Amino acid sequence: MELITTYICKAFDIGVHNNMFGGTLISLIDDAAASYASQLCDTPHLVTIKFDELIFKKPVKVGNILKIYGRVIKFGTSSIELYIEVRKHNVYTGEREIVTHTNVKFVRIDEEGNPIPISDRVKSRYAARLKEFGKGLLSAEETDKEKLSLRLN
Repeated sequence: MELITTYICKAFDIGVHNNMFGGTLISLIDDAAASYASQLCDTPHLVTIKFDELIFKKPVKVGNILKIYGRVIKFGTSSIELYIEVRKHNVYTGEREIVTHTNVKFVRIDEEGNPIPISDRVKSRYAARLKEFGKGLLSAEETDKEKLSLRLN
């Protein structure tokens, strides 16, 4: 899985039971997953169409650091389905606990909101990156290595 984003829980994220609002956490997941999918698919024109079941396993308190991870489950013709996992990170021990996880599905759309295909180039690039680097989003150094490799082939 790839680290997509990190978030620190703040006082305004907290509900009446001194835990992060569930809706806030769902919003963070949707935002992280959408940005990940957009980068993988080379387009901001994606809409969320499905969240699978989400069970809140651990409370999140003010000051907790959340790390959101993801990986591609599959590409469809015009869709991408991701597995997203939220972990609470303890800065003192380095331990991480799973807060929640779910699958999220996005569809690529045109200006009218109609589904359009995700290009085969995007899908094959993801497969090649996964094989070579173990992930779909590359660091600057990995991108340079990928470009050099493509020029040599």
